[in-house]
Amino acid sequence: MNIQTRIAEILAAEAAAIAAVRVTPAFEQAVLALRDSKGKVLTTGMGKAGHVARKFASTLCSTGTPATYVHPGESAHGDLGLVERNDCIVAFSTSGKTREVLEMLQRGRQLGLGTIVGITSHPDSELRTLSDIVVDMGLIEEPCPHGLTPSASIAVMLAISDAIALALMELKQFSRSDFGLRHHGGYLGTQLRVGSDT
Repeated sequence: MNIQTRIAEILAAEAAAIAAVRVTPAFEQAVLALRDSKGKVLTTGMGKAGHVARKFASTLCSTGTPATYVHPGESAHGDLGLVERNDCIVAFSTSGKTREVLEMLQRGRQLGLGTIVGITSHPDSELRTLSDIVVDMGLIEEPCPHGLTPSASIAVMLAISDAIALALMELKQFSRSDFGLRHHGGYLGTQLRVGSDT
């Protein structure tokens, strides 16, 4: 195997998967649902999708939309208590069949959970039937030689979440100084201290 060639192929496959995403009205509906939520903004996902959900919540927090991640497994052991009436949740699952995620959403509805935004790929995803808004990732072929390791699907999931977060930030007219108040540490914090508000 030529390692450099193989890496280039994988990068190209992931870039192509992102480029193939069809931006539908559901994307706008998701952004507006987060903006207009009368409760908290929550995110959830299991495994690697859970890492994307955590990152999404973190990005939302730093761009003007307080959010928190709920682990679907832990929700069955008391963390579902975080869910309140009218909360909006963004659920990530490529297959849309992850038992813990589906169970959490079903139980959350019993507590009055509001809008569910599902970000999923598979056409027969059960997450689609539970969601009020479905953001479709499209059909994705993983570049893993076994077609199993989530990589292109996770790249798409991450890109979609970033697009939603940044569009929401702009919709809220969230400024450079607003960002600085929430991200005063590290390299970005230094840049914001020496820069001017735009």
